[in-house]
Amino acid sequence: MHYFQPPVDYIEPVFRPPSEADSLILQVTNGCSWNRCTFCDMYIDDHKRFRPKPESDVLAEIERCGQVMPWVQRVFLADGDAMALSVRRLSSILEAIRTHLPQVRRVSAYCLPVNLKRKSVEELQRLRELGLTLIYMGAESGSDNVLAAFDKGETFESTAEALLKAQKAGIKRSVMLINGAGGRRYSDEHAEASARLVNLTQPEYLATLVLFFRRGAEQRVRAGYDGDFEPLDAEGLFREMHLLISATELKQTVFRSDHVSNALVLKGTLGRDKARLLSEIEAAVEWAQQHHIPMRQQERF
Repeated sequence: MHYFQPPVDYIEPVFRPPSEADSLILQVTNGCSWNRCTFCDMYIDDHKRFRPKPESDVLAEIERCGQVMPWVQRVFLADGDAMALSVRRLSSILEAIRTHLPQVRRVSAYCLPVNLKRKSVEELQRLRELGLTLIYMGAESGSDNVLAAFDKGETFESTAEALLKAQKAGIKRSVMLINGAGGRRYSDEHAEASARLVNLTQPEYLATLVLFFRRGAEQRVRAGYDGDFEPLDAEGLFREMHLLISATELKQTVFRSDHVSNALVLKGTLGRDKARLLSEIEAAVEWAQQHHIPMRQQERF
């Protein structure tokens, strides 16, 4: 399929999950309503301050896309916080997609746990009926210590509650965790608590990326840990991943560790492929013991 520039006015940069590479990106909000996580530099520029895009502009863009891109089957609602919109506005957007892009089979969006706090299961079910079938939630960690240090504004309980609410509404969930989020001090706690989180919520998809520093993120992360933060080297990251996977008790979760930040690419279904994935991680640990790679070198990603 040839690439078409969508008739959409984007406020750059625009971010999306790797699995949305072939989706039509509709920017229904700009930036992130929380925008305080110490590790994140995606929306820190002044022109990326959070604000909803005018509803009339979004609906007009959907209509234009329908005219020139009628073949679209997947839509991703950007930026980082589309689910912060009201149920009424989200419903209006989804109804427009259904009207003007009738071949669309999946609409997805990033979602903060707090986005679902004021939305009932019945309201989420309505959004699901209108086409919202998948949310991507950056849980980052199941450890309350790590979440507090990151200034995430969430806890194990609030994240689990949101994921279970989406599950009850029939919306699929893709959960993201950050390998190395707790540094050396909280590595085991981070892995074990994160495993408890996904065991409790049984997400349909699980992905990991590696903590990496850009644009002052290292200073912000260290400040969140009161200066007591020692990044993991490659061996430490692989050992933490081994502990995480070992502790999972998942029934049918598609697992991916293929973000550009990951030195070790892992793909499988948990728990069917758990033994194979652990074996691959063990081989990586053995390799890392022979080739010491400090965390700082990962900044090239």
